Formats: sequence, C-alpha cells, structure tokens
Amino acid sequence: MKKGTLSVQNPLLPSRQLLMYWLPAILAGGIIWLIFITIGQTPLVRASGLALVIVGVSLTMRRFGAVIATLGGISLALSPAFWSQTGGATSFVPATVVLAMVIAGTISILVIQFLKRPYLALGIGVMVFAMIFWSQIGTPRSLRLTSLMTAWLLFILMEALFQSNPRPDEQPAKPIMPQQYMGILLILGIGIINDPLFVLILPAVALGLWLSSTPIPLWYWSIMLILTGWGIYGIVTNYIHADLWGLSALSAHQSQLIAPYIIADGWREGVRWLDLIGMSIAQFTIIGAGLSILGLARMARWYPVVGVVLMVAYATHALFGLVYFGLDRAVLIMPLFIIQMIWLAYAIFSFGEWLSKFKFFQKIDVRLMIGGLFSILPLYLFIRLMSNLS
Repeated sequence: MKKGTLSVQNPLLPSRQLLMYWLPAILAGGIIWLIFITIGQTPLVRASGLALVIVGVSLTMRRFGAVIATLGGISLALSPAFWSQTGGATSFVPATVVLAMVIAGTISILVIQFLKRPYLALGIGVMVFAMIFWSQIGTPRSLRLTSLMTAWLLFILMEALFQSNPRPDEQPAKPIMPQQYMGILLILGIGIINDPLFVLILPAVALGLWLSSTPIPLWYWSIMLILTGWGIYGIVTNYIHADLWGLSALSAHQSQLIAPYIIADGWREGVRWLDLIGMSIAQFTIIGAGLSILGLARMARWYPVVGVVLMVAYATHALFGLVYFGLDRAVLIMPLFIIQMIWLAYAIFSFGEWLSKFKFFQKIDVRLMIGGLFSILPLYLFIRLMSNLS
C-alpha cells in the first residue's frame, strides 16, 4: 500500500462483510450509550439519539481503521460540547415509540440484506427516527437532532467523495450513486426543516457534489436552492434581532452578553477569535487541536476534494461561532468539532502509515500501537469528565 492511501474496504459489501465494517462504529455507539444512560443519567430516547450520532461519526472515520474509528467516536462523545447534551429528567417512553424504532431498524436491516442498498436503508432509518423524534420527544430546532443529521450527512458525503475522487493509485473513480445523493438531499431537508442553521453545511455539500463530476439532475439543484432560501429565511427570523444586529461585538463580549442572536461584526473582533480557538482546544486538548491541523494538511494533500469540502463546512460553522452570542453556541457549532475529530483521526492514521515505512516498525502491529497511543485521549477526557462531575 502506498503512502497516504486508505487501507480498509469500501462499505458497499456483502451483508456479512458489511456488518464487520460497521461493527466498530456500533461498538463505539454502544459503549457511549451505556455511559450516557448510567453516568450521564440521560433519558433512553435522547441517549439513543446521541449514541446514533457517535455511530455515524465513527463510521465516517472507519476508513482510517477500526481502532481509530472506535476511539475517535468515543473521544467526541466525551468532549465538553457533546457531553453538554446529556442529562435531563427521566422521561417515560411510549410503547409505540419503541415499536416504531424496532420496525425502522428491522426494515433497514432487510433492505441491506436483500437489496444491498445500505444508503437507502440509512435514509429510511434516519427519516423514521426523525418522525418519531418530532412526534414524541423533539421540538422544533432540536439541537440533538441537528447533531444526528450532521453526523450521517458527513458519512454519506465523505463516502461519496472518496468514491468519486480517489487517489490515482487507488480504485478508478466512480460517480456518486443516485441513492447517495438522494440520501444527502433527504437529510438536508430534514435538517433544515428542524433548524435553519443546518443550511450552514449546504455550501460544502454543493461544492462536493459539483467536484464529484457526477451528472446531477437540474431538479435536484433546484430543490437545493429552495432549501437554501428556506434556511436563510429561518436564520433571519430566528437568529437576527434588529436591536442586536448592529451592536458592537467587542462591547458585547466585554459585558459578557448572552443572547441567542447574531451580532454582525463578531467576526472582526480578535477576542471572538481567541474565544472560539479556546473552545476548540478545550474539546480535545491542545495536542488534539495540533493533530487536527496536521490531519487537515495531510488530507488536503492526499484527498484534496475531501479536504476542501470539510474546510468549507468548518469555515461556515466557525463564522457562525464568531457572530453568535447564545449560551448554546458550543452545541450549535457541533459540526465544527465533528470535523475537527475527523481531521485528528486522519492525522493518527497518517502517522501510523508513516511509521510502517520503517523496517523496525514492520516487525510489530503498527495499528495496534497507534491505537494504544490514541486511547490516551478518550481516557484523559473520561477522567476529566469524572473529575468535573464529582
């Protein structure tokens, strides 16, 4: 295998191999689900939704190796911003909700088993879960549902981009499959209907689809344009207040203003940049932040389309983080931290590939060694979390 290439198999595999491919992500989600239920004292449905976010993020990192994917998902779940979504009063879960979730899961499994269409199964599962969440548990502008949509959208988008824009020494480029770009459109629609801020990721998605050299129907772009307009309208009506829009961001920051609205010149103030950088470092430590930058540099070189698309998604959410002054800012810019973790995981993967070139390290299992080093991060985050809870 040549330097910088991804070594694991494509997720479009026979059912048994597909299950093995998904198993590390399911394991990460299961571990985190137990932690959310026990230590986080999170209601069942909310814990399940948050665990599904971790499954999606871990699956996005699955190409970097099973151990890296599992540990990366767990690390994200234990970060301060993600953990802040746990807790809450115990809630009764109606039997109809449990039954509907079982039915959705069963349908998804059958679609994968007999039709060999995992992305179609994913779309069905996401749509049913969203309907259940809205009807029984959720409310409009649900932060947790936004995190769920983001995780699975990034998974489908990155798989599509790795497939359509491979390195020259990998498999031949293939256009994005209809079930992939239809799944992307479905999740975009659900996400923007739930919270107009989901439109922040749309420029990155549009760029990725355009750079994939895949013939996309005109009606598809028309729907994306409508979703863009709907999202912008929602941001204007929900996140902009006439009295705060023109306020000085510096004075607002100095007075520790907390209001769920945008202040236009927030991006021009250095203190806002420092505050956002500090928030990013706080998630995965300063070493993790440095590794994320390294991972971005390596990804931009070996997979430039994937790197550029993730940079655009990161930039749009970072811009919102600079101008938004609400208390829930860390959760609203969760896609930023998800992307940061993907870059961090790719840096770990790249480091392992670099070590494997040396004759000494060819005698040992480099992946296992790298996994051991990477496990320090979730262990540290867990210890930090427990000390904060005690």
